[in-house]
Amino acid sequence: MHMNKKSNPLCQQDPPCRTSTPARSLLVAIAFTTAAVVTTAQAQTAYPISGTPVKLIVPFLAGSGTDTMARALANELQKDLGTPVIVDNRPGANGAIGADITRKSPADGYTLVLATSSGWSTNPWLFKALAYDPVKDFTPIARTTTFPFALVVSASSPIQNLDDFLKKAHQTQLSMGYGNATGQVAGAHLMKAAGFKAIAVPYKSTPPALVDLVGGQFDFMFVDVASSQGLIKAGKVRPLAVMADKRSVLLPNLPALGEKYPGFDYVPWGGLMAPRGLSPEITHKLNSITVAILEKPELKAKLTTLGLEASPSGSDEFGRFVKEQLKAWGDKAKDAGLERE
Repeated sequence: MHMNKKSNPLCQQDPPCRTSTPARSLLVAIAFTTAAVVTTAQAQTAYPISGTPVKLIVPFLAGSGTDTMARALANELQKDLGTPVIVDNRPGANGAIGADITRKSPADGYTLVLATSSGWSTNPWLFKALAYDPVKDFTPIARTTTFPFALVVSASSPIQNLDDFLKKAHQTQLSMGYGNATGQVAGAHLMKAAGFKAIAVPYKSTPPALVDLVGGQFDFMFVDVASSQGLIKAGKVRPLAVMADKRSVLLPNLPALGEKYPGFDYVPWGGLMAPRGLSPEITHKLNSITVAILEKPELKAKLTTLGLEASPSGSDEFGRFVKEQLKAWGDKAKDAGLERE
């Protein structure tokens, strides 16, 4: 039986015909386009591809509090994602180097960064020329951590407590080391609030600064508990107060600086981010997995022993938090008289 013109709209010849060569080409093109769309959709929903590693950039040295958190998180992420998660330390410029590397990476879910208050809340107020925008250049995935910070001195220092420290600071000029922007702003804030001056000594990251603190190269620093707790337990570093308005559950016997000088209410934080443009589907998947990981009682307990506090949040909530903290840290930096370099 022959196909007539009405039964085949692609055939306009008389007498009746088979599908013409151009028509067949059109059908083939449509078929390939449909297959491509289906394949792309499948690829988007199949994240991650098994065996394709996810790189987690840490903008500080190994041994820092950020690195400690990143490694604990990476270990759990790779179990749930079913693919390797590799920690990549890219220290320098208070986290700016790692941030810029992330900014330039593809927004495909295979490059993530453990962002922190140093690189995302504080750097914009310390550097005139910053290669990245902490809000516009990144996709917020989930807040992960609060990093409790403490004012510390070497155990060999004659300073025994906060009152000793303040008395000494007013009698002579002390020196302050810092390995990140959090420590820099906190130190400047304390100097302004308590009315003394100290010589600031910058370091590339916290671990080498701690080595020099113990060695007596400078007098004091603000440091995250995660980085310093080993030295505190070993009796080489002496904590004097926590950088907060309220006491910390991790160091409950220490006074909070805010008890004397209210206003230490800005938050040293950490959170998972990706380059700008990460798809909502991958963002949602990574957020769901990350929040579930951080809500595990056993992981919370482990983080506490490491000197960290789990602080999971949704991606939208985290995005709002980043904007709020950018303003809060900026206010403290300006109040303390810090100027962009």
